[in-house]
Amino acid sequence: RSQGSHPEALNNDVSAESSTEFPDRLSLMEVRLQAQEDEITLLKSSLADALRKLHLHDQQIPLLKQQLIAGKRFTVQLALTRAIQSLSLEDALPESIQFTNETPIKLRGEEEDAFEEEMGKDQTWSSIVEESIQPTTIRTLQQQQSKSSEDSQGSCPQTPTSSSPAPPKEPASSPHGGPLSSIREGEKMLCSIKMFIRGRPITMYIPSNILNYEELRMDLPSQKLDLDWVYGYRGRDCRANLYLLPSGEAVYFIACVVVLYHISNQTQRHYQKHTDCVRCLAIHPDKVRVASGQTAGVDKDGKPLQPFVHIWDSKTLVTLQQIGLGTFERGVGAVAFSSSDAGTFLCVIDDSNEHMLSVWDWNKNIKHTEVKSTNEAVLAVDFSPTDTNNIISCGKSHVYFWTMSAGTLTKKQGIFGKYKKPKFVLCFVFSLTGDVLTGDSEGNILTWGKSTFQIMKQTRAHEGSVFTMCILQGGAILSGGGKDRKIIHWSADLAPERECEIPEKFGAVRTIADVDGEELLVGTTRNAILRGTFSDGFVAIVQGHVDEMWGLATHPTQNIFLTCGNDRQVCVWNAEDHKLDWCTTLEVREESGLCADFSPNGAVVSVGLSTGRWVVLDLQTKEVVSDLTDGNEQLSVMRYSPDGSFLAVGSHDNFIYIYNVTEGGRRYTRFGKCTGHSSFITHLDWSKDGKYVMSNSGDYEILYWDVASGCKLLRNRFESKDREWASYTCVLGFHVMGVWLEGSDGTDINALCRSHSKSMVAVADDFCKVHLFQYPCPKPKAPSYKYEGHGSHVTNVRFTHNDSHLLSMGGKDTCILQWRVKGAGTGDHKEHLASSSSVFSSSSSPENGT
Repeated sequence: RSQGSHPEALNNDVSAESSTEFPDRLSLMEVRLQAQEDEITLLKSSLADALRKLHLHDQQIPLLKQQLIAGKRFTVQLALTRAIQSLSLEDALPESIQFTNETPIKLRGEEEDAFEEEMGKDQTWSSIVEESIQPTTIRTLQQQQSKSSEDSQGSCPQTPTSSSPAPPKEPASSPHGGPLSSIREGEKMLCSIKMFIRGRPITMYIPSNILNYEELRMDLPSQKLDLDWVYGYRGRDCRANLYLLPSGEAVYFIACVVVLYHISNQTQRHYQKHTDCVRCLAIHPDKVRVASGQTAGVDKDGKPLQPFVHIWDSKTLVTLQQIGLGTFERGVGAVAFSSSDAGTFLCVIDDSNEHMLSVWDWNKNIKHTEVKSTNEAVLAVDFSPTDTNNIISCGKSHVYFWTMSAGTLTKKQGIFGKYKKPKFVLCFVFSLTGDVLTGDSEGNILTWGKSTFQIMKQTRAHEGSVFTMCILQGGAILSGGGKDRKIIHWSADLAPERECEIPEKFGAVRTIADVDGEELLVGTTRNAILRGTFSDGFVAIVQGHVDEMWGLATHPTQNIFLTCGNDRQVCVWNAEDHKLDWCTTLEVREESGLCADFSPNGAVVSVGLSTGRWVVLDLQTKEVVSDLTDGNEQLSVMRYSPDGSFLAVGSHDNFIYIYNVTEGGRRYTRFGKCTGHSSFITHLDWSKDGKYVMSNSGDYEILYWDVASGCKLLRNRFESKDREWASYTCVLGFHVMGVWLEGSDGTDINALCRSHSKSMVAVADDFCKVHLFQYPCPKPKAPSYKYEGHGSHVTNVRFTHNDSHLLSMGGKDTCILQWRVKGAGTGDHKEHLASSSSVFSSSSSPENGT
């Protein structure tokens, strides 16, 4: 600045500059804080590793002394080689203290004697028996490496980059059970590979049966998925979203899927061209074409996507038109077809701050007019049945009467006058005389004059809100209540004639669809669709969860699966009949179900809760046969051993609790506790022989446990590289390393599941996708088939007992999708997806993982 600037002006300039710099400085500080948190997490884990290895160091001093006294020089030499071979502490040490030379160590003659003498002086050398190598030891080893490698034995140093391995000679086995590979002179064997998550290196040991890792080919799986069934309905926060088509199909939506459910045949078809959650529906006057609008959503990088409206044919599922791409903001809240002109126009209200109201000639994809509606929430919109130029909208504290003329829209606000102004006007219908009837949050039905826009009559209808109204063919009216859960049948002049009440467990009445003047379909606020009459009552034909879901388990011998979530409901479903077999609600209000597993005999199922408590339910009687608690933090995984004799319980308190299981799964006694993880347990699996457990944690550790020998931590993870696992649900491991995309932060994959045939692995990610990879999948950038349908993070996936179906579960979309597993087809995949009847024609595409 010039020296002649006025002091007051200078201060103002400084203040202005500081205010503009503040957001940038704040953003920089947030980045630094995140980096510090990542570094702290890494340091905590490294410290925990070091402490575990120091403890082991102290325990093994006496054993190594005995070996030295007995003169077992070969044992010491072999232990040294194994220590180098299984050096997994490398990632916990400074980069300057790592092996840079892959030449194996061979001690002979004087060097060997000097080594033994040094061993007698310094007992810290005992650490070489396992992984606990001290920095000074590593430096000494580097100094003592033989200058000649002509007759060297092979070792397996960890290496982040791989060289082309050659087939090994016959492996020699060590006295401790660890394999020691011999290789020809001058050859190198790749024994491990590293992947990095948020800067943390994770070592994966290559199984012995893989002779050349570099030449492994990653192909698409031979199987594919087709959407078979959708469980659930979105009634908790959407309205006017249930209609009956002349085909006998009920049309409704949940997540990104519009479902067409044939009530009599009990079959489903699905329209799935939406890229995010569907929010509204409208049926064309021809009762064939359907308009569905969606929310905007975001892509995997957090950038907002564009919402739109699809108009499609309900007979063929062919998309006829896509309206408003790039026009609407945030999402589409309400849509309606005109009716007096054979459905030429479509009215749309978006979710922007001004709730823009637009009118489209949808067949030509031309927007006729657009106007700001209101800054308040808009809940419903519709054309007058007798005049396309008249439109009604309602919402928070308002009713607007719109008139369209010469390409412009003008509005008149409904005047409540002497009547109490409600907080919300929730719904409206047109009477046969042309009057407008509105239902509001005060429980009243107000009758508005068709020309005066004044209230002509107030009718007390329900206790609590009037959530929905429906006009029958003869002019009679149905209304559905919130707090009282009543459905009332009114005459054309609003005289009450009949009423009934839906069961409390289904919630309030959200919307009503007339079937034949007597039979009704009722959508409820607890995500159920009921079918029934005033005289016979109502039964549920569609049910679902009402809050975020995490727990999913499939039966070992039947097509049955269990789900649980934050709504405290534990539900058992029949995958063949597509029905809810039974449901129970957890007693304690603060508890929610987070994980579950069936016992191998299929008689009981264990459910882990958010409080550290877990219960075992009898599948037939639905009774709780066992009730225990481990810690006071949430449980994240329950897993029975293959023979059902053990149950492993993974907790957020960093421990895995092991229980003996007797009496067919009805009695549990504590066997031990696996202690050693430095973060909460996320996933675990049992070995095929039921003796070992593999586990993952929140800081990306992979640990192995010898349960049969007292829940001991296996320090040498290299020894577990060839172990067979009864199931594979751990998201970190050599066999599933390729499912991770480059740049993943460690939370991008919520769950995975290997098929029982061991030919494919399904993955649930944080971006609403289900992936299908081949198994094993140990190389980066493996190709996969990608399937859309969920509108929220996918929390879990499981194959049914015979791999005929895959089940995937959304988090907050409360949706369960059942996928049919299909073998490799003869046709081209893209051609299959492009067919009009294909459910996932726009999204089920191969993905390279790049």
